[in-house]
Amino acid sequence: MKTDSIFYRIFQSIPTTFFELINQPPQLASVYQFSSVEVKQLAFRIDGVFLPNAAELPIYFAEVQFQPDKEFYSRLFTEIFNYLDKTELTNNWRGVVIFPNRSIDTGDTERYTELLNSQRVTRVYLDELSSIEASSIGIETVKLIIEPELTVTTRAIEIVNSARQQILDVATIREIIQLIETILIYKLPRLSQEEIRKMFGLNELKQTRFYQDVFAEGRQEGRQEGRQEGRQEGRQEGRQEGRQEGRQEGRQEGKLEAIPQLLGLGLSIQQIAQALGLDEQLVRQAAQPKS
Repeated sequence: MKTDSIFYRIFQSIPTTFFELINQPPQLASVYQFSSVEVKQLAFRIDGVFLPNAAELPIYFAEVQFQPDKEFYSRLFTEIFNYLDKTELTNNWRGVVIFPNRSIDTGDTERYTELLNSQRVTRVYLDELSSIEASSIGIETVKLIIEPELTVTTRAIEIVNSARQQILDVATIREIIQLIETILIYKLPRLSQEEIRKMFGLNELKQTRFYQDVFAEGRQEGRQEGRQEGRQEGRQEGRQEGRQEGRQEGRQEGKLEAIPQLLGLGLSIQQIAQALGLDEQLVRQAAQPKS
């Protein structure tokens, strides 16, 4: 799996990570939709595009570059401007390029100096993220991509343990584990998936409450089928409803937390309500200073 595919999965599963990489409020993820876009007429594919729900917010183009390429910037801006030419959206735009380190950033820049020196384009070098203290799970997962082979499995287990402590939603934790496993397969291609799982410590995790909650729940419930089928179904429905309500409440809280940031960007109450799909009165209440 190529690195751009890994980043696609990270941004799709943990979109707040993208905005943290560019020093923007992670709450902005609640008003953006992430996808990969192809300009069909020219067979160009942009690694990732964050499309906003409000006309006042910029489109973000994300490109991952892990190989030296003299023509990289020529191709990047060709893709962006062709997309802007074909789309009906009138939003402003920003470009974000992710490199493992500065030595890979070898593209010819003479024609694009003004763009690269402006706020239009942000270049992120993963090896420089180590200076960020108290990084989120998403940022730590991204940093794992360039972690040295000798320490990558140890660091992966540390990230999973942090996710277990910080994240309540079981489905989100499962997705993070799958992402990290994918990164390990990418980093350690000589090993099989089963060997990576053993190195990853799944045998030890099986003894923990965490593993039972995330992976063994269905198996445990299966042993009780027959004698307690009706009671079990009731518990399953209750858990499913509780998880669904929890996710909905979490999304609502995320949207409410984003309101002050969006107001700071110049959006009106009406624009924010429309972008977030919230009632205007609720937006006004959230916008009021807390005493």
